[in-house]
Amino acid sequence: MALEANPQSEEFELPLKVQPPVHDGKGDRAAELIGNQQVELTEEDNKRILRKTDRNILVVLVWVYFLQILDKSVLGYGAIFGLRTDTNLVGNQYSMVSSISAIAQLAWQPFSSYLIVRVPHRILMPVLCFGWGVAQVCMAACTNYSGLLAARFFLGLFEAGCLPLFSVITAQWYRRAEQPIRIAAWYGTNGVASMFAAATSYGLGQIKTDKMHSWQIQFIFVGLLTVVSVPLVWMLLDNDIPSARFLTEHEKLQAIERLRANQTGTGSRNFKWKHVWEVMVEPKTWLFVAMGVTLNVTSAVTNTFGPIVVSGFGFNSETTSLLNIPFGFVQLIVIFPTAWLAYRLRLKSPVLVTLLLPVLAGAVMLYVLDRSYNPPLLAAYYMLAFLFGGNPIIMSWMTSNTGGTTKKSVVMSLYNAGASAGNIIGPLLFDASDAPRYLPGLSRVMAITCTLMAVIGLQVLNLWFLNRLQERRREQNGKPRKIKDRSMDLRFVAEPPVDDEVVTNALGENAFLDMTDRENDEFVYVY
Repeated sequence: MALEANPQSEEFELPLKVQPPVHDGKGDRAAELIGNQQVELTEEDNKRILRKTDRNILVVLVWVYFLQILDKSVLGYGAIFGLRTDTNLVGNQYSMVSSISAIAQLAWQPFSSYLIVRVPHRILMPVLCFGWGVAQVCMAACTNYSGLLAARFFLGLFEAGCLPLFSVITAQWYRRAEQPIRIAAWYGTNGVASMFAAATSYGLGQIKTDKMHSWQIQFIFVGLLTVVSVPLVWMLLDNDIPSARFLTEHEKLQAIERLRANQTGTGSRNFKWKHVWEVMVEPKTWLFVAMGVTLNVTSAVTNTFGPIVVSGFGFNSETTSLLNIPFGFVQLIVIFPTAWLAYRLRLKSPVLVTLLLPVLAGAVMLYVLDRSYNPPLLAAYYMLAFLFGGNPIIMSWMTSNTGGTTKKSVVMSLYNAGASAGNIIGPLLFDASDAPRYLPGLSRVMAITCTLMAVIGLQVLNLWFLNRLQERRREQNGKPRKIKDRSMDLRFVAEPPVDDEVVTNALGENAFLDMTDRENDEFVYVY
Protein backbone atom coordinates (compact mmCIF):
# COMPACT_ATOMS: atom_id res chain seq x y z
CA MET A 1 0.00 0.00 0.00
CA ALA A 2 1.49 3.38 -0.98
CA LEU A 3 0.77 5.95 1.73
CA GLU A 4 0.57 9.49 0.35
CA ALA A 5 1.76 10.89 3.69
CA ASN A 6 4.92 8.79 3.56
CA PRO A 7 7.95 10.80 2.40
CA GLN A 8 9.65 7.58 1.25
CA SER A 9 6.99 6.83 -1.35
CA GLU A 10 7.50 7.85 -4.98
CA GLU A 11 5.34 10.92 -5.33
CA PHE A 12 5.22 13.75 -7.81
CA GLU A 13 5.49 17.23 -6.27
CA LEU A 14 3.19 19.55 -8.15
CA PRO A 15 4.30 23.15 -8.41
CA LEU A 16 2.26 25.70 -6.55
CA LYS A 17 -0.33 27.84 -8.18
CA VAL A 18 -2.55 30.18 -6.20
CA GLN A 19 -6.21 30.60 -7.00
CA PRO A 20 -7.72 33.81 -8.35
CA PRO A 21 -9.42 36.18 -5.95
CA VAL A 22 -12.78 35.01 -4.67
CA HIS A 23 -15.41 37.69 -4.09
CA ASP A 24 -18.64 35.76 -4.51
CA GLY A 25 -18.85 34.77 -0.84
CA LYS A 26 -18.70 31.07 -1.67
CA GLY A 27 -15.06 30.50 -0.71
CA ASP A 28 -13.26 30.97 2.59
CA ARG A 29 -12.82 34.43 4.06
CA ALA A 30 -9.12 33.64 3.72
CA ALA A 31 -9.53 33.44 -0.06
CA GLU A 32 -10.88 36.98 -0.17
CA LEU A 33 -7.99 38.23 1.94
CA ILE A 34 -5.09 36.51 0.16
CA GLY A 35 -6.55 36.83 -3.35
CA ASN A 36 -4.04 35.87 -6.04
CA GLN A 37 -0.99 36.48 -3.89
CA GLN A 38 1.66 33.88 -3.24
CA VAL A 39 3.03 34.91 0.14
CA GLU A 40 6.63 34.26 1.06
CA LEU A 41 6.86 32.10 4.17
CA THR A 42 9.98 30.61 5.72
CA GLU A 43 10.23 27.90 8.38
CA GLU A 44 11.11 30.62 10.90
CA ASP A 45 7.96 32.56 9.95
CA ASN A 46 5.95 29.37 10.26
CA LYS A 47 7.25 28.68 13.78
CA ARG A 48 6.65 32.28 14.90
CA ILE A 49 3.04 32.23 13.72
CA LEU A 50 2.52 28.79 15.26
CA ARG A 51 3.78 30.05 18.64
CA LYS A 52 1.49 33.08 18.45
CA THR A 53 -1.48 30.86 17.58
CA ASP A 54 -0.72 28.55 20.49
CA ARG A 55 -0.51 31.46 22.94
CA ASN A 56 -3.73 33.09 21.80
CA ILE A 57 -6.00 30.30 20.53
CA LEU A 58 -4.80 27.04 22.05
CA VAL A 59 -4.66 28.49 25.58
CA VAL A 60 -8.37 29.38 25.39
CA LEU A 61 -9.28 25.95 24.03
CA VAL A 62 -7.33 24.20 26.80
CA TRP A 63 -8.95 26.20 29.60
CA VAL A 64 -12.53 26.00 28.34
CA TYR A 65 -12.34 22.29 27.59
CA PHE A 66 -10.94 21.73 31.08
CA LEU A 67 -14.01 23.51 32.51
CA GLN A 68 -16.36 21.46 30.34
CA ILE A 69 -14.87 18.14 31.48
CA LEU A 70 -14.78 19.32 35.10
CA ASP A 71 -18.48 20.22 35.04
CA LYS A 72 -19.31 16.91 33.41
CA SER A 73 -17.24 14.63 35.66
CA VAL A 74 -18.13 16.13 39.03
CA LEU A 75 -21.42 14.18 39.05
CA GLY A 76 -19.55 10.93 39.77
CA TYR A 77 -17.91 12.45 42.83
CA GLY A 78 -21.21 13.89 43.99
CA ALA A 79 -22.56 10.34 43.94
CA ILE A 80 -19.95 9.03 46.39
CA PHE A 81 -20.61 12.00 48.70
CA GLY A 82 -24.30 11.21 49.12
CA LEU A 83 -26.10 12.73 46.12
CA ARG A 84 -28.07 9.55 45.42
CA THR A 85 -29.28 9.30 49.03
CA ASP A 86 -29.95 13.03 49.54
CA THR A 87 -32.06 13.27 46.36
CA ASN A 88 -33.79 9.91 46.92
CA LEU A 89 -32.57 8.29 43.70
CA VAL A 90 -33.56 4.63 43.33
CA GLY A 91 -32.93 1.87 40.79
CA ASN A 92 -31.51 3.20 37.53
CA GLN A 93 -32.42 6.83 38.22
CA TYR A 94 -28.77 7.80 38.76
CA SER A 95 -27.94 6.22 35.39
CA MET A 96 -30.69 8.30 33.80
CA VAL A 97 -29.45 11.50 35.43
CA SER A 98 -26.03 10.77 33.95
CA SER A 99 -27.43 9.88 30.52
CA ILE A 100 -29.85 12.81 30.13
CA SER A 101 -27.05 15.27 29.33
CA ALA A 102 -25.91 13.00 26.52
CA ILE A 103 -29.52 12.73 25.28
CA ALA A 104 -29.68 16.54 25.14
CA GLN A 105 -26.37 16.63 23.25
CA LEU A 106 -27.66 14.04 20.81
CA ALA A 107 -30.87 15.98 20.13
CA TRP A 108 -29.06 19.32 19.72
CA GLN A 109 -26.34 18.22 17.26
CA PRO A 110 -28.15 19.35 14.05
CA PHE A 111 -28.48 22.85 15.51
CA SER A 112 -24.87 22.79 16.74
CA SER A 113 -23.50 22.06 13.27
CA TYR A 114 -25.46 25.01 11.85
CA LEU A 115 -24.48 27.42 14.63
CA ILE A 116 -20.78 26.53 14.37
CA VAL A 117 -20.79 27.67 10.75
CA ARG A 118 -23.07 30.69 11.04
CA VAL A 119 -22.20 32.22 14.44
CA PRO A 120 -18.75 33.79 15.01
CA HIS A 121 -16.78 31.61 17.39
CA ARG A 122 -15.89 34.53 19.64
CA ILE A 123 -19.62 34.85 20.41
CA LEU A 124 -20.64 31.20 20.35
CA MET A 125 -18.05 29.85 22.79
CA PRO A 126 -18.77 32.33 25.66
CA VAL A 127 -22.52 31.73 25.29
CA LEU A 128 -22.04 27.97 25.59
CA CYS A 129 -19.73 28.38 28.60
CA PHE A 130 -22.19 30.63 30.40
CA GLY A 131 -25.08 28.23 29.74
CA TRP A 132 -23.45 25.08 31.07
CA GLY A 133 -21.89 26.94 34.01
CA VAL A 134 -25.29 28.22 35.15
CA ALA A 135 -26.80 24.74 34.68
CA GLN A 136 -24.06 23.25 36.87
CA VAL A 137 -24.73 25.78 39.65
CA CYS A 138 -28.47 25.04 39.42
CA MET A 139 -27.79 21.35 40.05
CA ALA A 140 -26.81 22.26 43.61
CA ALA A 141 -30.37 23.46 44.21
CA CYS A 142 -31.93 20.17 43.10
CA THR A 143 -33.55 18.03 45.76
CA ASN A 144 -35.16 15.28 43.68
CA TYR A 145 -34.90 13.19 40.53
CA SER A 146 -36.88 15.53 38.27
CA GLY A 147 -34.82 18.57 39.27
CA LEU A 148 -31.55 16.78 38.55
CA LEU A 149 -32.90 15.62 35.17
CA ALA A 150 -33.81 19.17 34.16
CA ALA A 151 -30.48 20.69 35.23
CA ARG A 152 -28.41 17.94 33.59
CA PHE A 153 -30.47 18.29 30.39
CA PHE A 154 -29.51 21.96 30.03
CA LEU A 155 -25.92 21.15 30.98
CA GLY A 156 -25.78 18.72 28.06
CA LEU A 157 -27.58 21.14 25.73
CA PHE A 158 -24.96 23.86 26.13
CA GLU A 159 -22.07 21.38 26.08
CA ALA A 160 -23.35 19.85 22.83
CA GLY A 161 -21.38 22.20 20.58
CA CYS A 162 -18.14 22.02 22.54
CA LEU A 163 -16.33 19.08 20.93
CA PRO A 164 -17.30 19.84 17.29
CA LEU A 165 -16.58 23.55 17.79
CA PHE A 166 -13.13 22.89 19.23
CA SER A 167 -12.30 20.44 16.45
CA VAL A 168 -13.37 22.91 13.75
CA ILE A 169 -11.36 25.72 15.38
CA THR A 170 -8.27 23.50 15.52
CA ALA A 171 -8.64 22.57 11.85
CA GLN A 172 -9.01 26.26 10.87
CA TRP A 173 -5.84 27.44 12.62
CA TYR A 174 -3.35 24.54 12.27
CA ARG A 175 -1.63 22.44 9.62
CA ARG A 176 -2.77 18.83 9.40
CA ALA A 177 0.54 17.60 10.84
CA GLU A 178 0.11 19.91 13.87
CA GLN A 179 -3.46 18.97 14.69
CA PRO A 180 -2.98 15.72 16.69
CA ILE A 181 -0.80 17.43 19.32
CA ARG A 182 -3.07 20.50 19.53
CA ILE A 183 -6.20 18.39 19.90
CA ALA A 184 -4.36 16.34 22.53
CA ALA A 185 -3.49 19.58 24.36
CA TRP A 186 -7.12 20.57 24.93
CA TYR A 187 -8.55 17.05 25.09
CA GLY A 188 -5.77 16.07 27.50
CA THR A 189 -7.46 18.22 30.11
CA ASN A 190 -9.67 15.15 30.63
CA GLY A 191 -6.88 13.86 32.84
CA VAL A 192 -6.20 17.21 34.52
CA ALA A 193 -9.92 17.74 35.16
CA SER A 194 -10.25 14.22 36.59
CA MET A 195 -7.37 14.84 39.00
CA PHE A 196 -8.67 18.29 39.90
CA ALA A 197 -12.22 17.00 40.44
CA ALA A 198 -10.94 14.17 42.66
CA ALA A 199 -8.75 16.46 44.75
CA THR A 200 -11.42 19.17 44.95
CA SER A 201 -14.14 16.74 45.98
CA TYR A 202 -11.87 15.42 48.72
CA GLY A 203 -11.05 18.94 49.94
CA LEU A 204 -14.58 20.31 49.74
CA GLY A 205 -15.85 17.09 51.28
CA GLN A 206 -14.08 18.06 54.49
CA ILE A 207 -16.39 21.07 54.87
CA LYS A 208 -19.03 20.14 57.41
CA THR A 209 -22.14 22.30 57.49
CA ASP A 210 -25.82 21.77 58.18
CA LYS A 211 -26.83 24.20 55.41
CA MET A 212 -25.31 22.34 52.46
CA HIS A 213 -24.29 18.84 51.48
CA SER A 214 -20.74 18.27 50.27
CA TRP A 215 -21.89 17.54 46.70
CA GLN A 216 -23.80 20.84 46.57
CA ILE A 217 -20.65 22.76 47.50
CA GLN A 218 -18.76 20.91 44.75
CA PHE A 219 -21.39 21.74 42.10
CA ILE A 220 -21.49 25.44 43.04
CA PHE A 221 -17.70 25.73 43.02
CA VAL A 222 -17.11 24.22 39.57
CA GLY A 223 -20.15 25.97 38.06
CA LEU A 224 -19.06 29.42 39.26
CA LEU A 225 -15.53 28.74 38.03
CA THR A 226 -16.99 28.36 34.54
CA VAL A 227 -19.25 31.42 34.75
CA VAL A 228 -16.48 33.79 35.87
CA SER A 229 -14.31 32.57 32.95
CA VAL A 230 -16.82 33.74 30.33
CA PRO A 231 -15.60 37.38 30.02
CA LEU A 232 -12.01 36.18 29.64
CA VAL A 233 -12.99 33.80 26.83
CA TRP A 234 -14.74 36.63 24.97
CA MET A 235 -11.76 38.96 25.35
CA LEU A 236 -9.10 36.46 24.29
CA LEU A 237 -10.66 34.41 21.48
CA ASP A 238 -10.59 35.44 17.78
CA ASN A 239 -13.05 34.25 15.14
CA ASP A 240 -10.60 33.31 12.38
CA ILE A 241 -7.29 34.25 10.78
CA PRO A 242 -8.57 37.31 8.82
CA SER A 243 -9.92 38.86 12.06
CA ALA A 244 -7.04 37.77 14.35
CA ARG A 245 -5.96 40.68 16.57
CA PHE A 246 -2.68 39.03 17.56
CA LEU A 247 -1.41 38.90 13.95
CA THR A 248 -0.20 41.78 11.80
CA GLU A 249 -1.73 42.18 8.34
CA HIS A 250 1.27 40.48 6.73
CA GLU A 251 1.26 37.70 9.32
CA LYS A 252 -2.40 37.01 8.51
CA LEU A 253 -1.41 36.35 4.90
CA GLN A 254 1.44 34.13 6.07
CA ALA A 255 -0.86 32.26 8.45
CA ILE A 256 -3.21 31.56 5.55
CA GLU A 257 -0.36 30.54 3.24
CA ARG A 258 0.97 27.97 5.69
CA LEU A 259 -2.43 26.24 5.68
CA ARG A 260 -2.68 26.01 1.90
CA ALA A 261 -1.46 22.41 1.71
CA ASN A 262 -4.21 21.30 4.14
CA GLN A 263 -6.75 21.51 1.30
CA THR A 264 -9.46 21.73 3.99
CA GLY A 265 -10.09 25.50 4.08
CA THR A 266 -9.86 28.02 6.91
CA GLY A 267 -13.52 28.80 7.60
CA SER A 268 -16.63 30.12 5.88
CA ARG A 269 -19.91 31.57 7.21
CA ASN A 270 -21.95 29.95 4.40
CA PHE A 271 -23.86 26.82 5.40
CA LYS A 272 -23.95 24.59 2.30
CA TRP A 273 -26.66 21.95 2.15
CA LYS A 274 -24.90 20.01 -0.61
CA HIS A 275 -22.08 19.43 1.85
CA VAL A 276 -24.60 18.02 4.32
CA TRP A 277 -25.87 15.59 1.70
CA GLU A 278 -22.31 14.48 0.94
CA VAL A 279 -21.74 13.76 4.62
CA MET A 280 -24.89 11.66 4.87
CA VAL A 281 -24.12 9.36 1.95
CA GLU A 282 -20.45 8.68 2.74
CA PRO A 283 -19.51 5.41 4.48
CA LYS A 284 -16.51 7.30 5.91
CA THR A 285 -18.87 9.41 8.01
CA TRP A 286 -20.70 6.51 9.57
CA LEU A 287 -17.52 4.55 10.31
CA PHE A 288 -16.26 7.57 12.28
CA VAL A 289 -19.63 7.83 14.04
CA ALA A 290 -19.41 4.13 14.93
CA MET A 291 -15.99 4.84 16.47
CA GLY A 292 -17.55 7.64 18.50
CA VAL A 293 -20.27 5.35 19.82
CA THR A 294 -18.06 2.41 20.73
CA LEU A 295 -15.21 4.46 22.22
CA ASN A 296 -17.45 6.59 24.40
CA VAL A 297 -19.48 3.72 25.81
CA THR A 298 -16.43 2.77 27.85
CA SER A 299 -15.52 6.43 28.43
CA ALA A 300 -18.94 7.03 29.99
CA VAL A 301 -18.46 4.03 32.22
CA THR A 302 -15.23 5.40 33.68
CA ASN A 303 -16.57 8.97 34.07
CA THR A 304 -19.87 8.08 35.70
CA PHE A 305 -19.30 4.73 37.36
CA GLY A 306 -15.54 4.80 37.87
CA PRO A 307 -15.70 6.28 41.38
CA ILE A 308 -18.59 3.97 42.26
CA VAL A 309 -16.73 0.89 40.99
CA VAL A 310 -13.65 1.89 43.01
CA SER A 311 -15.78 2.41 46.12
CA GLY A 312 -17.04 -1.12 45.51
CA PHE A 313 -13.50 -2.31 46.26
CA GLY A 314 -14.24 -1.42 49.89
CA PHE A 315 -12.95 2.17 50.23
CA ASN A 316 -14.77 5.06 51.90
CA SER A 317 -15.81 8.17 49.92
CA GLU A 318 -12.72 10.26 50.74
CA THR A 319 -10.28 7.47 49.82
CA THR A 320 -12.25 6.72 46.64
CA SER A 321 -11.84 10.36 45.55
CA LEU A 322 -8.09 10.25 46.14
CA LEU A 323 -7.69 6.93 44.31
CA ASN A 324 -9.17 8.52 41.17
CA ILE A 325 -6.30 11.02 40.99
CA PRO A 326 -3.91 8.40 39.50
CA PHE A 327 -6.63 7.54 36.96
CA GLY A 328 -6.56 11.13 35.72
CA PHE A 329 -2.76 11.11 35.71
CA VAL A 330 -2.70 7.99 33.51
CA GLN A 331 -5.05 9.76 31.06
CA LEU A 332 -2.66 12.68 30.92
CA ILE A 333 0.51 10.66 30.34
CA VAL A 334 -1.22 8.51 27.70
CA ILE A 335 -2.80 11.29 25.61
CA PHE A 336 0.32 13.34 24.89
CA PRO A 337 2.80 10.56 23.97
CA THR A 338 0.25 8.89 21.68
CA ALA A 339 -0.55 12.22 19.99
CA TRP A 340 3.18 12.80 19.52
CA LEU A 341 3.55 9.30 18.07
CA ALA A 342 0.71 9.94 15.60
CA TYR A 343 2.44 13.21 14.68
CA ARG A 344 5.81 11.54 14.07
CA LEU A 345 4.41 8.53 12.20
CA ARG A 346 1.85 10.64 10.35
CA LEU A 347 -0.50 7.69 10.85
CA LYS A 348 -3.50 7.50 13.18
CA SER A 349 -4.98 4.00 12.87
CA PRO A 350 -2.10 1.84 14.22
CA VAL A 351 -1.65 4.18 17.19
CA LEU A 352 -5.36 3.98 17.91
CA VAL A 353 -5.47 0.18 17.86
CA THR A 354 -2.42 0.02 20.14
CA LEU A 355 -4.21 2.23 22.68
CA LEU A 356 -7.14 -0.15 22.87
CA LEU A 357 -5.10 -3.19 23.89
CA PRO A 358 -4.54 -2.06 27.53
CA VAL A 359 -8.23 -1.09 27.74
CA LEU A 360 -9.29 -4.58 26.72
CA ALA A 361 -6.78 -6.13 29.13
CA GLY A 362 -8.02 -3.93 31.99
CA ALA A 363 -11.64 -4.91 31.41
CA VAL A 364 -10.70 -8.60 31.33
CA MET A 365 -8.77 -8.24 34.60
CA LEU A 366 -11.69 -6.49 36.34
CA TYR A 367 -13.93 -9.31 35.16
CA VAL A 368 -11.80 -12.23 36.36
CA LEU A 369 -9.95 -10.90 39.43
CA ASP A 370 -11.20 -11.63 42.91
CA ARG A 371 -12.33 -8.59 44.92
CA SER A 372 -10.43 -9.63 48.06
CA TYR A 373 -7.11 -8.03 46.98
CA ASN A 374 -7.22 -4.42 45.80
CA PRO A 375 -3.83 -3.57 44.15
CA PRO A 376 -4.38 -5.59 40.93
CA LEU A 377 -7.98 -4.32 40.75
CA LEU A 378 -6.75 -0.72 40.89
CA ALA A 379 -4.11 -1.47 38.25
CA ALA A 380 -6.80 -2.93 35.97
CA TYR A 381 -9.04 0.10 36.54
CA TYR A 382 -6.20 2.51 35.71
CA MET A 383 -5.55 0.60 32.47
CA LEU A 384 -8.99 1.71 31.28
CA ALA A 385 -7.60 5.28 31.23
CA PHE A 386 -5.67 4.41 28.03
CA LEU A 387 -9.03 4.76 26.31
CA PHE A 388 -8.89 8.55 26.66
CA GLY A 389 -5.97 8.71 24.24
CA GLY A 390 -8.36 7.52 21.53
CA ASN A 391 -10.68 10.50 21.12
CA PRO A 392 -8.01 13.07 20.15
CA ILE A 393 -6.54 10.62 17.64
CA ILE A 394 -9.94 9.96 16.08
CA MET A 395 -10.84 13.67 16.00
CA SER A 396 -7.56 14.64 14.32
CA TRP A 397 -8.08 11.74 11.91
CA MET A 398 -11.53 13.09 11.03
CA THR A 399 -10.52 16.73 10.60
CA SER A 400 -7.53 15.64 8.48
CA ASN A 401 -9.84 13.68 6.19
CA THR A 402 -12.63 16.26 5.80
CA GLY A 403 -12.65 19.34 3.59
CA GLY A 404 -15.15 22.24 3.62
CA THR A 405 -16.41 24.25 6.59
CA THR A 406 -19.98 22.94 6.53
CA LYS A 407 -18.87 19.37 6.01
CA LYS A 408 -16.37 19.56 8.90
CA SER A 409 -19.01 21.01 11.19
CA VAL A 410 -21.63 18.39 10.29
CA VAL A 411 -19.15 15.49 10.49
CA MET A 412 -17.89 16.59 13.90
CA SER A 413 -21.46 17.12 15.13
CA LEU A 414 -22.40 13.63 13.98
CA TYR A 415 -19.32 12.24 15.71
CA ASN A 416 -20.35 14.08 18.87
CA ALA A 417 -23.84 12.60 18.43
CA GLY A 418 -22.20 9.18 18.29
CA ALA A 419 -20.18 10.01 21.38
CA SER A 420 -23.39 11.15 23.09
CA ALA A 421 -25.08 7.90 22.14
CA GLY A 422 -22.13 6.07 23.67
CA ASN A 423 -22.45 8.18 26.81
CA ILE A 424 -26.15 7.25 26.97
CA ILE A 425 -25.49 3.54 26.48
CA GLY A 426 -22.44 3.33 28.76
CA PRO A 427 -24.08 3.96 32.15
CA LEU A 428 -27.03 1.76 31.20
CA LEU A 429 -24.67 -1.22 30.81
CA PHE A 430 -24.12 -1.17 34.57
CA ASP A 431 -27.16 -1.96 36.65
CA ALA A 432 -27.20 -1.25 40.38
CA SER A 433 -28.29 -4.84 41.02
CA ASP A 434 -24.94 -6.06 39.63
CA ALA A 435 -22.90 -4.19 42.29
CA PRO A 436 -20.18 -4.43 43.40
CA ARG A 437 -18.59 -6.55 40.62
CA TYR A 438 -20.70 -5.37 37.63
CA LEU A 439 -19.72 -8.47 35.64
CA PRO A 440 -22.41 -8.21 32.89
CA GLY A 441 -21.38 -4.60 32.21
CA LEU A 442 -17.68 -5.48 32.03
CA SER A 443 -18.33 -8.28 29.53
CA ARG A 444 -20.19 -5.81 27.30
CA VAL A 445 -17.29 -3.37 27.52
CA MET A 446 -14.93 -6.11 26.26
CA ALA A 447 -17.18 -6.90 23.29
CA ILE A 448 -17.57 -3.20 22.39
CA THR A 449 -13.77 -2.63 22.49
CA CYS A 450 -13.23 -5.51 20.05
CA THR A 451 -15.92 -4.04 17.78
CA LEU A 452 -14.11 -0.69 17.78
CA MET A 453 -10.89 -2.34 16.56
CA ALA A 454 -12.79 -3.91 13.67
CA VAL A 455 -14.35 -0.56 12.70
CA ILE A 456 -10.88 1.06 12.60
CA GLY A 457 -9.73 -1.63 10.17
CA LEU A 458 -12.74 -1.03 7.92
CA GLN A 459 -12.06 2.72 7.88
CA VAL A 460 -8.43 2.19 6.78
CA LEU A 461 -9.64 0.06 3.87
CA ASN A 462 -12.25 2.71 2.98
CA LEU A 463 -9.68 5.54 2.97
CA TRP A 464 -7.30 3.47 0.84
CA PHE A 465 -10.12 2.99 -1.69
CA LEU A 466 -10.93 6.73 -1.65
CA ASN A 467 -7.28 7.58 -2.38
CA ARG A 468 -7.36 5.26 -5.39
CA LEU A 469 -10.46 7.11 -6.66
CA GLN A 470 -8.70 10.47 -6.17
CA GLU A 471 -5.72 9.23 -8.20
CA ARG A 472 -8.01 8.33 -11.10
CA ARG A 473 -9.69 11.74 -10.96
CA ARG A 474 -6.35 13.54 -11.05
CA GLU A 475 -5.33 11.54 -14.11
CA GLN A 476 -8.58 12.44 -15.83
CA ASN A 477 -8.00 16.12 -14.98
CA GLY A 478 -4.50 16.14 -16.44
CA LYS A 479 -2.65 15.89 -13.13
CA PRO A 480 -0.21 13.19 -11.90
CA ARG A 481 -1.77 10.26 -10.06
CA LYS A 482 0.31 10.63 -6.89
CA ILE A 483 1.03 14.00 -5.31
CA LYS A 484 3.11 15.00 -2.33
CA ASP A 485 0.96 15.79 0.73
CA ARG A 486 2.90 18.74 2.14
CA SER A 487 0.41 19.26 4.98
CA MET A 488 1.78 16.17 6.73
CA ASP A 489 5.42 17.24 6.59
CA LEU A 490 6.88 17.75 10.04
CA ARG A 491 8.56 20.97 8.84
CA PHE A 492 6.98 23.63 6.67
CA VAL A 493 8.43 23.60 3.15
CA ALA A 494 7.69 26.60 0.91
CA GLU A 495 6.85 25.86 -2.70
CA PRO A 496 8.54 27.82 -5.50
CA PRO A 497 6.44 30.31 -7.48
CA VAL A 498 5.13 29.17 -10.83
CA ASP A 499 4.40 30.93 -14.09
CA ASP A 500 0.73 30.53 -15.05
CA GLU A 501 1.70 30.08 -18.69
CA VAL A 502 3.76 27.02 -17.85
CA VAL A 503 1.48 25.29 -15.33
CA THR A 504 -2.27 25.21 -15.68
CA ASN A 505 -3.22 22.44 -13.27
CA ALA A 506 -1.10 23.10 -10.19
CA LEU A 507 -1.35 22.18 -6.53
CA GLY A 508 -2.99 24.80 -4.33
CA GLU A 509 -5.61 26.28 -6.62
CA ASN A 510 -8.48 24.70 -4.63
CA ALA A 511 -7.09 25.26 -1.13
CA PHE A 512 -9.38 28.11 0.03
CA LEU A 513 -12.45 27.59 -2.14
CA ASP A 514 -14.39 25.85 0.68
CA MET A 515 -14.47 22.61 -1.29
CA THR A 516 -15.10 19.25 0.32
CA ASP A 517 -12.56 16.45 0.15
CA ARG A 518 -14.70 14.76 -2.49
CA GLU A 519 -14.94 17.92 -4.64
CA ASN A 520 -11.20 18.63 -4.46
CA ASP A 521 -9.16 16.22 -6.60
CA GLU A 522 -5.96 17.43 -4.87
CA PHE A 523 -7.11 16.12 -1.49
CA VAL A 524 -5.10 13.20 -0.08
CA TYR A 525 -6.68 11.02 2.63
CA VAL A 526 -4.48 10.02 5.58
CA TYR A 527 -4.51 6.74 7.43
